Amino acid sequence: MTPSRETLVDLLRVLVEAETPTGDTDALERGFGVLSSLTASMTARQPVVDHLDGTPYLYLAPVANPSVLILGHLDTVWPIGTLTQLPFCVKGDVATGPGVFDMKAGLAIALAAIAVCATADHVGLLVTSDEETGSSTGRALVERYAATACAVLVPEPAAPGGAVKMARKGVGLYEFQVVGREAHAGLEPERGVNASIELASLINDLTTFADPDSGTTVTPTKATAGVTSNTVPAEATLAADVRAWTLPELERVDAAVRRRTARVPGAKVLVTGGINRPPLEASSSASLLELARQAALDTGLGGLAATGVGGGSDGNFTAAIGIPTLDGVGAVGGGAHARDEWVDLTCLEPRARWLAAVAERAVARFTVPAEG
Repeated sequence: MTPSRETLVDLLRVLVEAETPTGDTDALERGFGVLSSLTASMTARQPVVDHLDGTPYLYLAPVANPSVLILGHLDTVWPIGTLTQLPFCVKGDVATGPGVFDMKAGLAIALAAIAVCATADHVGLLVTSDEETGSSTGRALVERYAATACAVLVPEPAAPGGAVKMARKGVGLYEFQVVGREAHAGLEPERGVNASIELASLINDLTTFADPDSGTTVTPTKATAGVTSNTVPAEATLAADVRAWTLPELERVDAAVRRRTARVPGAKVLVTGGINRPPLEASSSASLLELARQAALDTGLGGLAATGVGGGSDGNFTAAIGIPTLDGVGAVGGGAHARDEWVDLTCLEPRARWLAAVAERAVARFTVPAEG
């Protein structure tokens, strides 16, 4: 029997009240201690909490093959202390609190799904802790543990209306350092090399690399320049975010970024970063989407919509290594990364039951019938 709504709300409360901001090692250690206890209690199996390059993660290994991997992350964008300003709160059918939608409700659904899955021995769980900042250590873990799975299910938040995410754009993240030369802005500005002017040219050039017809976006984001108002700036910095539906588009933009040369004589532009996540293309989700839609009908969830989204997740990595991957199988709600993020509590039990059914069907599809 699927855990009751009350049980799932209590589980969600414990997860949200364990604050787990990315990069806060002490907080993450405490959070994984909480998650380990909850996982053991819900699944009757003991997970392992380990570290890669000092970054903690949790892995609950499957004990039978073929196996399905449920993939999530514990880290949130909210610093320690946010809970005092935005405590976990339930009003009617809505729960709010830091990280409740992205993605602690998804973790609660995942644990409940494993608890009731008829083929639970075939289901593994990997939870990382640096997804929100690009998975610099998590990627290796994701690729390692997904490699032996027949399918990956990612309980990231659902799209509006409960739709699963059948495709995700790939991501490129870039940092630019502009180097010029300072001078007095009033006495002899001609002696300077103005990093702000080069920065402006850089921003303009980057926007031309976008391709709206292909859905490729190139967005300059954080920028800094100068020290005082009467000094020609000698330094400037810029961050840029690139999103594209296909790997060739990401590679086209990457090449354009690296070919660009400084416009201001004497200025230098140093580039770091690059393609962070390959796309999760719809072809990677097609087989699982078919199973998920049938499971939704069979478990009473109803018709299941699917969509593509611009945000990336760790599911991008598993799709890129050829593992069938279905994303957005987590909670219904809204406001990810916003102070008003929320979860529809009526979704928890039905989506846990449905996720268990999807895992069962995935196992059955890849099981080789015995001879005889």
